[in-house]
Amino acid sequence: MKTILLVEEKHAGWLTTKWFLSYLGYTVDSAPTREEALARFDPQVHDIIVTGDFIWGMTGEQMANRIKARSPSTPVLLYTKATPPESSPSLDMIIRSPAHLLVLKDAVDTLLANRR
Repeated sequence: MKTILLVEEKHAGWLTTKWFLSYLGYTVDSAPTREEALARFDPQVHDIIVTGDFIWGMTGEQMANRIKARSPSTPVLLYTKATPPESSPSLDMIIRSPAHLLVLKDAVDTLLANRR
């Protein structure tokens, strides 16, 4: 069973996302801030990071840089309403929200299938 670290603020959209991914068979560990996510992150446990971009403290790209410094093979998926960065070597995939949860599922499946 694959484990997702979902970096989420406490609101209904992310609760739905957590439930949906859990229903599909993923173990979902969540953190309400990027700082907490970085403190919890364990590359031996977490197979992928899914984060939004509207969380106080640091951008999704900054968090991805810190994740990749610790574990280059852990994929980081950014789910954002903002205009995504043109390119970032630390972000493995960017999904523009709102997007159907099946798009998120397909992205997670693709990234996990390609994980080194």
